[in-house]
Amino acid sequence: MRHHVRLVALLALVATAGLAGLALAQQGGKLGMLNSQEVLEKSAEGKRALAELAAADKRYTDQITRLDDQIKQLQTRLTAQRLTLTAEAAAAIQADIQKKQTERQRAVEDASQTMQQLQATTLTRIQSDLMPIIEQVRKDKGLDLIFDVTKGGTVYFSPALDLTAEIVSRYDALKAAPPVKK
Repeated sequence: MRHHVRLVALLALVATAGLAGLALAQQGGKLGMLNSQEVLEKSAEGKRALAELAAADKRYTDQITRLDDQIKQLQTRLTAQRLTLTAEAAAAIQADIQKKQTERQRAVEDASQTMQQLQATTLTRIQSDLMPIIEQVRKDKGLDLIFDVTKGGTVYFSPALDLTAEIVSRYDALKAAPPVKK
């Protein structure tokens, strides 16, 4: 139900933004477009952030793979030695398997939650870095509205309106510049 309400709200927002953009365009407003996904993938800071996210994901995947291997080893041991193990020894191995499976499930849940938090934090940081740049490009070009083609609502736009390369260039320049001393 919540998902349905969110979807309706999102569609209403997109429709409103689209109508506002159409009204602005009809009034002679100047529009620009950018592709935030491309900014993330092509900017030096975006590439660094994506690499950090990939490295974190690999660490969690490796941890889960190690647990899977440990579970398989225990299961193989139990199967191979079932006929020679005492009931207590077999029960102990089965209990170890259960513990490892529980540990694995917790590791999966923790990794998922941590990765979601890391992604959100990273994307929020990059977005806060980009907003002043986007605003400056808007002012420099005298634009009234800038659309992000990855956020939906755009069916077609002239490549002349695409500001992505300029945003990437300015973002890279900002991140390459030495920090301003206060």
